[in-house]
Amino acid sequence: MKKETKKIQKTIQGVISISVKGIGYVKVPEHEEDIEIDFRHLNTALHGDIVEILQHPKGRGRLTGEISKIISRAKIGFSGVLEKEKDIFFLKPDDTKMYTDVLIPPKMLSGAKIGQKVYAEIISWKDALKAPEGKIVKILGQPGENNAEMYAIAIEKGFSSDLPEKVEEEAKKIKNLGIKKENFIGRRDFRKTLTFTIDPEDAKDFDDAISFKEINSDEYEIGIHIADVTHYVKIGSELDKEARKRGTSVYLVDRTIPMLPETLSNNLCSLLPHKDRLTMSAVFIIDKNAHVKKEWFGRTIIHSQKRFNYEEAEESIKKTSAPLHKELFILNALAKKLTKERFANGAISLDQEEVKFVLDKNGVPIKVIKKERGDSNRLIEEFMLLANKKVAETISKGVKKENGVFVYRIHDNPSKEKMTDLAFFLRSLGYKISLTDGIIPTREINKLLESLSGKNEKDTVHRAVIRSMAKAIYSTKNIGHYGLAFEYYAHFTSPIRRYPDMVVHRLLADYLKGLKVGKEKLNIYEEISRKSSEREKYASDAERASIKYKQVEYMSSRVAQVFKGIISGITEWGIYVEEIETKCEGLVRVRDMEDDFYVFNEKKLELVGQKKKKRYRLGDSVKIKVKNVDLERKTIDYILV
Repeated sequence: MKKETKKIQKTIQGVISISVKGIGYVKVPEHEEDIEIDFRHLNTALHGDIVEILQHPKGRGRLTGEISKIISRAKIGFSGVLEKEKDIFFLKPDDTKMYTDVLIPPKMLSGAKIGQKVYAEIISWKDALKAPEGKIVKILGQPGENNAEMYAIAIEKGFSSDLPEKVEEEAKKIKNLGIKKENFIGRRDFRKTLTFTIDPEDAKDFDDAISFKEINSDEYEIGIHIADVTHYVKIGSELDKEARKRGTSVYLVDRTIPMLPETLSNNLCSLLPHKDRLTMSAVFIIDKNAHVKKEWFGRTIIHSQKRFNYEEAEESIKKTSAPLHKELFILNALAKKLTKERFANGAISLDQEEVKFVLDKNGVPIKVIKKERGDSNRLIEEFMLLANKKVAETISKGVKKENGVFVYRIHDNPSKEKMTDLAFFLRSLGYKISLTDGIIPTREINKLLESLSGKNEKDTVHRAVIRSMAKAIYSTKNIGHYGLAFEYYAHFTSPIRRYPDMVVHRLLADYLKGLKVGKEKLNIYEEISRKSSEREKYASDAERASIKYKQVEYMSSRVAQVFKGIISGITEWGIYVEEIETKCEGLVRVRDMEDDFYVFNEKKLELVGQKKKKRYRLGDSVKIKVKNVDLERKTIDYILV
């Protein structure tokens, strides 16, 4: 035993990632490569936990270590199916990164029956060689039922459709009070200025509106009006505590799990047409070249005259006879100039094609449609970006002067390592790519993405570019936003569905009143930034998992059917193919490619047949047949036709 201790060098902290095979990897700043933790040395560590590791002495192979301590758990709750073997009840987790079942003592079953989909929490795990013990917290329903599956995805990421009773009660009281005349005091009145909203057809809440006024033939007053959520949700209230805990709303395929109760989010805070609404606004005087001449920020009151969905707004931009054509035409022209300026400054174009499911009354996907992104989407996006940028710029001046605090939305430069990998990948596809100081210049990335329009490998390249980027997060330390090419950026435009936007509204209100938010509150805002970034990641994981489930479910009723696909990934065990219309990705295993013996060429990222020399490369079009679908593991197996 003593000899073993001598071998160990030092203790390091990090976040552990667990592979599907049950091997752990911990990234540490001082090493380029991850430290590998063998299954036997995990010592109860689970995916996402913050752990302390003892690093083994460096040998010839990769760095290895063992877990010495769990500092904090990423989660203790897992959804899955309750099973029984002999007299032992256990939860078989849905999470493929959870490498052990959870034993459920009979007294902890909470009325659950074998075969039901349930959510359980670990209550004790003292011995790493044995399975953990847990208790069932919620019965979700039957496996395969839409509600049970969607709830399982959400609850496992820490999101529940049920809000605490006291939060709902607080929201009801606020709604019953409504908007009073005294609420208008000190607000700039925009009720007589043309104002409208543009949102998706199925939007439940409207947190942004645009007002438009022509000042003269060269200048326009454009207001970006955002629901004044913090007028209703006060710091320390039950509503605020719950919103801070949730961090964000979650958008699953068939439902929204809101951050705030619907009595507020779909009603009093929603900028519904033909109703007076309290807003926080960024108002700009903009010339015809889209240069901001004057800016104003503050609390306002608006009265939206029209609710457009994206399709209607699109028609109004193009058709002279459509409602508000002139105003939308001008706004669209200005938005295009703002976009052009952003790209000239080095922003990256990362619009990805998205799909939307049409579900029957039981939540079963019957059709998949591609989401269209037209000028109306980009118009709204561009003015929201402008408001976010200008709010951040304005407050930053005060923060620097007063040594104060602010919550930024930051996006770091990509790492040179990831950029080298991306360049290698793009060269393997035949694209000429050059690196400047270890980074592919943004103009070169944009040029490449533009050239891919209509090509098979477009989505694959897009995904590879996104994977090479750092993740945007919230922070009190500003380093700018690489992807948007903004020096200062914050989230201001969606306080109904994002907690950091509420924080930015409060900080803006304080700044406008001349109140200083001092460095003594830095820890509070750093914690809010960290937690909000974490919740955003979990929400995005839940959204992706719900889409993946519906894609697999869609293909489960189409076994043996033939589709067209594009090769989206290549590995030694097979090729990943994405079906063209639905984006349903599945695996064609090498063992099912029976016409030849295929070998993986890592350098060129291709599978090559040894006899006939047939090559399969990324972006190639192939015909596929659905061989097998596993709803439990959320996987699709294809075979080539």
